[in-house]
Amino acid sequence: MWHQTKIRTLVLFVVVFLVGLALACSIVTVPAQPQPPAFDATKASLELQATAMSLQLTQAAINNAQPQPQPPVVVQPTLPPSLPTIAPTSTPDLQSKMKSAKILVYENTDERGIGMWVEEALRGMGLQYTQTGSYSGHFMEYLNSGIKYDLIIVDAEDKDRIVGEFWDVIHDRLVRDKAALIIEIWDLDRQANGPISKILSGCGVRYQKDYQLADSIYWWVPDHPVFNEPNTVLPLLHYSRFWANQTGDQIRLGGSGDAVLLAGLAAKPSNQEAVLATCYEGRVIIQTFSDHDYHREDVVPLWQNYIYYTLKNHFAVTP
Repeated sequence: MWHQTKIRTLVLFVVVFLVGLALACSIVTVPAQPQPPAFDATKASLELQATAMSLQLTQAAINNAQPQPQPPVVVQPTLPPSLPTIAPTSTPDLQSKMKSAKILVYENTDERGIGMWVEEALRGMGLQYTQTGSYSGHFMEYLNSGIKYDLIIVDAEDKDRIVGEFWDVIHDRLVRDKAALIIEIWDLDRQANGPISKILSGCGVRYQKDYQLADSIYWWVPDHPVFNEPNTVLPLLHYSRFWANQTGDQIRLGGSGDAVLLAGLAAKPSNQEAVLATCYEGRVIIQTFSDHDYHREDVVPLWQNYIYYTLKNHFAVTP
């Protein structure tokens, strides 16, 4: 009995010891909370400025990292290469008459945007002119007006056509007023037997045959004024085909006129392959190839020679 009591006392002592040890381990020392520092206005202001500066630097870095819009680039228009200067080979009286000449132009490449080379030739010569562009109705109005034109230019290179009664009115001007006339035409195969036949017959040429694609053109009378005054123009041996078909026609001598075949597709003169002629005492030039199949720097000076030559001969036979 005593023995059991002793054991219970020992167990109780052990239990109390263990409970006390556990309580001692569970005690956590909580550090005292520090008191908030006193408000320092100067320090706060400096911190605020530093924060604002940091934000500005950050935004600047973001802006520099992003691609900035570039100002628009202004492209200056490129002027075409300069043309030969026209030498004053004519007399002062002839120069004065040319400067005051009344010139009517139908040039139908305006809407295609490939260059108005006849107009460029006239501007280069310092001549005044009336240009109707491709508006054939306006062209007819001017032809039917009371104005006495010294030179009429029909540059029908594009596939719009000057046909029928236009040639009747132009023929009347040619005969009655002794007007000068320059024709660029590509469709004689369709028109040769129509009203234009009066002009062709009076010139002394006839339609020979059609040709589809541009080829080298040779001067058959290389010392003729048309190739030398006021510009020296070399044969059109180098071509750059613009028109894919129906580029022009070939003509030959025929009729009652004084035609001279000036150039053609053959290297030597032939009555079968001509594409350029002059007639009516030099007041008329007929061209049956297309300008834009060749190079501008060759064609524009050639047109200046056409204009000079026909006007010179026009003023030789008119008061």
